[in-house]
Amino acid sequence: MPLSEHEQQMLEQMEQALASEDPRFAHQMRGGTTLAVRRRRLVLGILGVVIGLALVVVGVNTTMWVGAVGFAVMVAAAAYAFTPVKEGDASAQAAARTKGRGPTPPKGSSSFMHKLDERWERRERGQ
Repeated sequence: MPLSEHEQQMLEQMEQALASEDPRFAHQMRGGTTLAVRRRRLVLGILGVVIGLALVVVGVNTTMWVGAVGFAVMVAAAAYAFTPVKEGDASAQAAARTKGRGPTPPKGSSSFMHKLDERWERRERGQ
């Protein structure tokens, strides 16, 4: 049985209150997919900076253009590594699907609400 509009608003308010009171717990309830995406971006960024630095060193010994390309690679890799990950990022959703965390929540609902719905359904089935 779907929730009424009033009940949905109340649940959204409760979720916002939880997120403001204890953001760390709310983040854990949403899932750690953004952490995995952040870690992967950081590793790729560091790798890009190292490759760019190698190109800069090669460019010093050969031609200026190779060094300029190396510098551009370093800057782009650093920007990629330290760009914040959005919660609704497609790569975060793809990472959640590949980890086998179950079905993704319906469009327009948060993963916190999806988990609450799953728990409620399990209780109703008696599991």
